[in-house]
Amino acid sequence: MKVLGIIPSRFGSSRFPGKPLAILAGKPLVAWVVEAVKKSSTLDDVLVATDDERIVEAVESYGGKAVMTPSELPSGTDRIACAAGDFSDDDILVNIQGDEPLIDPKLIDELVSKLKNDPRWSMATAVTPIKSAADLAAKSVVKVVLDRDDGALYFSRAPIPCDRDSESDIASGLYVRHLGIYAYRGEFLRRYIAEKPCALEMTEKLEQLRALWMGAKIAVVRTDDEGVGVDTPEDAERVAAILASRA
Repeated sequence: MKVLGIIPSRFGSSRFPGKPLAILAGKPLVAWVVEAVKKSSTLDDVLVATDDERIVEAVESYGGKAVMTPSELPSGTDRIACAAGDFSDDDILVNIQGDEPLIDPKLIDELVSKLKNDPRWSMATAVTPIKSAADLAAKSVVKVVLDRDDGALYFSRAPIPCDRDSESDIASGLYVRHLGIYAYRGEFLRRYIAEKPCALEMTEKLEQLRALWMGAKIAVVRTDDEGVGVDTPEDAERVAAILASRA
């Protein structure tokens, strides 16, 4: 069994073209992400999955590994499966967002541990507490309902669970937001990418609903770290300042 950390990284972005190569505190964004992910103690290797030679060159110039993948692949999940190549059923593949240079490598380790130590889980992902009514209402914030074992029951852009009788109590601990990191068993990832998107996924625009629709059990790791992603040039400036302060 091997454990791979794979970072999908595309050059194109409607809000921030060329984002992976944006220079933050002296290095490209994608190089910072690779550096952070390599601090995980459970990964056997780290790869960047991209469709652009410029990103390959940038990653390799900072000592990382990159794999070219077709630009027409429909999702980041398909891209990591393609980049991993001939992976086995027992392998664990971790899909790590390419715009979070401040990711905590311990979160990666926790996700991997969930799959290594408990065979009932097909996937693992992460959540963090929702801290405001605005975030609970926002369609851009994906909410998750959990079972007693911290398994995912459902993901939605709607405010769930719905408090029928009063306003939702943010302090209750029931309300958590999804963080976009996933660990997959190789066997399940292969089945997942072979399955067509289901109606739930197409309605909510959430890939993980396909996994639940297929009957998969998704383990959820709780963290207080919301992460700091880079979606805009303004985000890049803010994150660059944080990275520079750590140097």
